Amino acid sequence: MLEHIQAKTLHARRGGVKNTFQYGVDYVLTDFTEARPWLISRNRFNLWSIWDKHHGGARGAGRGVAWFREVLAERGFAPEGAQLLLLTQPNFLSFNFNPVSFWIALRDGAPCAFVAEVNSTFGQRHCYFCAHDDFRPIKSSERLMATKLMHVSPFQKIAGQYAFNFALTAEAVNIRISYENEDQGVLATLSGKRAVATSRSLLWAAFRRPLGAARVVALIHWQALVLYVKRAPFLKKQPAPTSLMSDGQSPAEANK
Repeated sequence: MLEHIQAKTLHARRGGVKNTFQYGVDYVLTDFTEARPWLISRNRFNLWSIWDKHHGGARGAGRGVAWFREVLAERGFAPEGAQLLLLTQPNFLSFNFNPVSFWIALRDGAPCAFVAEVNSTFGQRHCYFCAHDDFRPIKSSERLMATKLMHVSPFQKIAGQYAFNFALTAEAVNIRISYENEDQGVLATLSGKRAVATSRSLLWAAFRRPLGAARVVALIHWQALVLYVKRAPFLKKQPAPTSLMSDGQSPAEANK
């Protein structure tokens, strides 16, 4: 299975300096089977491509879905019988950058666990594992919390927490990430309809949103310039997190 999610992402900054923007972005949702259009490949060069080394583990040294299976097993989730998916922006002509990708474990079509694989433009990576203690299905109305541990934006401190609302239905992807640090923070969303990837849709994406992830990097730096002009407090690069992964909780479980 390979699906092409022609998505929209929105970012809205809260606090003293506000800034909001929205743009289109192309994601793919894959279960790593071999059936895929000829314009996208796994672990080899193409117009679009997905490389195991870019996902599942340390940045640039990933192990792909094998890593996700180990992560689940270590936390008591038996991956046997579950459907394991990766939601990510594919490489465009070998260029790779993903602000966030998601590893997703489904049972009976419902998400029961996910990993938010977050990368910064500073070259750092941290992964946030989210699930209920009993791995029951995650409802879109439920907020799963994770402490922020990595420097992502030069305009936000390493403090506060993320609240994830995660919905993956048969029709669409809807993800909401609220970064909260007292009266500061950022709301980020990713939403789009699920559709089978075709060479036509991938070719159209290359024309409609040229350069793929390189375009995303350019937009990130453009918005950073906007914030700089607005005189948002600027922080230099902070130390990388000491661990690759941390585990989040639902608010109710955190208060037990």
